[in-house]
Amino acid sequence: MVQVNGPVDVVVVGGGVIGSAAAWRLAARGRSVVLLEQFGPGHRRGASHGTSRIYRQAYEDDFHTTLAGRALPLWRAAEKLAGTRVLTLTGAVDHGHPVCTLARAKTLATLGIAHEVLDPAEAEKRWPGMRFDTSVLFHPAAGRLHADRSVQVLKDAAQRAGAEVRHRAAVREIHGAATGVEVVTDTGVVRARHAVLAAGAWTRSLLASTSIAPTPVLPPLRTTQEQPAHFVPVIDAEWPSFVHHPGAELAGEGIYGLGSESGIKIGEHGTGPVVHPDTRDFRADPDGVQRLADYASVWLPGVDASTAVADTCLYTSTPDSRFVVDRLGDVTVAAGFSGHGFKFAPAVGDLVAGLAAGDVRSPEPFRFGPRAAVVA
Repeated sequence: MVQVNGPVDVVVVGGGVIGSAAAWRLAARGRSVVLLEQFGPGHRRGASHGTSRIYRQAYEDDFHTTLAGRALPLWRAAEKLAGTRVLTLTGAVDHGHPVCTLARAKTLATLGIAHEVLDPAEAEKRWPGMRFDTSVLFHPAAGRLHADRSVQVLKDAAQRAGAEVRHRAAVREIHGAATGVEVVTDTGVVRARHAVLAAGAWTRSLLASTSIAPTPVLPPLRTTQEQPAHFVPVIDAEWPSFVHHPGAELAGEGIYGLGSESGIKIGEHGTGPVVHPDTRDFRADPDGVQRLADYASVWLPGVDASTAVADTCLYTSTPDSRFVVDRLGDVTVAAGFSGHGFKFAPAVGDLVAGLAAGDVRSPEPFRFGPRAAVVA
């Protein structure tokens, strides 16, 4: 017998960091919320697992910098509700080509966010585990998030606010209904006045299974399997989160990194092979691991470059790396977080809650429709 629930105010499809944040912010507004996640707690199938993600505010544009700033007090509020600390402020460093670092410094200055620009010698004295080239931008209101705990903290906050969280509840179809939508899972049907799709790499296939009108039109979404690696530190030193931009001494792709419980994590950004989330092999490419080890041997004297332990995760990216967070009819979509969305999660959750309530419009960079690829 098919179990039918609802109608509730909102059903959220996808229990990664974005869906969990959306469920919390919706429930905090007093909405009745059901969150559906196809896998079990703490799974490693998507984009939200592991021990570390960067939190930073240094972007070239005011829009992303401001959005990251809005996320900070919300992360702290979620921590307080759950009684668990997930965000550690270590500061963050950008270095590499001065065009990249100085543009970010200008944005921070415009918005009144504390920062300083150092030369490489000053930076290496402060962070002896790292080597730097050209200008070095440091801003203290940044650091690292524990990824697995962050997702759980957001789910806990959602449940404390009254949301129902269901794991192992795979969504098969979404239909229009008199009350809004009907979401068909393996175990039953959830009726809701509104649906939020925050299913990461599965978002496009879920939209293809819908029979709602009008149907949102997404920009192209590209899912890749990425492979950061962790290295064993060999000195007792502070480790800021960092982005090493290419174009000065660094050739090839840029590198990001940060400290974590699993060691010093570094990775390339968006260089992995295109995959389908249901059939990817979870195997790290040896050439990619070697590139990270080679980078560590030159730029990170504070780690043992022979100790790389690789992991894999998913990026689902838009052509311009800007997210999709928009509403059409009874559906709001939050997708395409392009490997840098984790830090923004509670602020994006707030935006989703406003869209679902009809209180706000999506900001122009996040709207449905075609996107132009970024030209380097």
